[in-house]
Amino acid sequence: MEEKVLSNRKNGMAMLLLTIALYVAALVLLLACAGGEFPRYAPLIVLVSIVWLCLGWILFLGLKVLKPQEALVLTLFGKYVGTLKGEGFYFVNPFCSSVNPAAKTKLNQSGDVDSGKGSSLTAALAGAAGAQAQQIELSNKKISLKIMTLNNSRQKVNDCLGNPVEIGIAVMWRVVDTAKAVFEVDNYKEYLSLQCDSALRNIVRIYPYDVAQNVDTTGDGVADEGSLRGSSEVVAQRIRDEIQSKVSEAGLEIIEARITYLAYAPEIAAVMLQRQQASAIIDARKMIVDGAVGMVEMALDRLNANNVVELDEERKAAMVSNLLVVLCGNQNAQPVVNSGSLY
Repeated sequence: MEEKVLSNRKNGMAMLLLTIALYVAALVLLLACAGGEFPRYAPLIVLVSIVWLCLGWILFLGLKVLKPQEALVLTLFGKYVGTLKGEGFYFVNPFCSSVNPAAKTKLNQSGDVDSGKGSSLTAALAGAAGAQAQQIELSNKKISLKIMTLNNSRQKVNDCLGNPVEIGIAVMWRVVDTAKAVFEVDNYKEYLSLQCDSALRNIVRIYPYDVAQNVDTTGDGVADEGSLRGSSEVVAQRIRDEIQSKVSEAGLEIIEARITYLAYAPEIAAVMLQRQQASAIIDARKMIVDGAVGMVEMALDRLNANNVVELDEERKAAMVSNLLVVLCGNQNAQPVVNSGSLY
């Protein structure tokens, strides 16, 4: 299905003025015939005027007004005739009907949010104008061409190591081909939402939550350091490409995809926190030990260089042991002063 843009129909104002002028002319002719004017043609004039007054309003159905970044897909007796794009006042065949199967679909996205929550005052006001609002909603078949943001609900997915992870994404998208969006899929908004869920699961299963050894995330057979937490830009780009490959046939363009939420699932979050704490403690201990060994080496070298005292191997070992205990201990050292001889 190829999109056909009707760009030569911006004559709505002319048709509106012409229709109103014909209504005025019909009324004037009826009054003139009632006053005895045109006696020869009076029956024909009256008949034509009455028919026009009864059926002329049909032309008003062909008047269409579009705002910027809006489109209207038109069909005539089931056949696709074209799409109106761009702001303006249009006139089309009055018997054309507009089609938008996703007109009543509400997703958690910008400009299209229906949370169902509100105050009692808001509910009362909405109930007072319920019938009118419903009619407006049902008659609104325009397709928005603006960039919209879809926030899908958080999903629980297992990463490549089998750890359950909760992740959420925001997808910026827009309609670029109205004919494909309307006729190639049943409901392009629901179709997009399902493809976002599927693409998110497919990509997340490739990556570990954090950097892991012997994990290939690029598919080249070489282990790398890719992870959901550390490679969020790369992961988001792969999710965007995955979604785009699925929704191109629906006339949609995925502009950008971003990870908005990433965390371990609640059932393993506490265990993973302990694991991270243990890793941090081990790294800190390694740093302390490395520093303590360096300080001990420096102390022994300075003592030997300055000939402050001569120590045998046993005394050096005792000194090293004492220094390491002091430098690596969690609590302040309490030294014991030897007031006697060294040996």
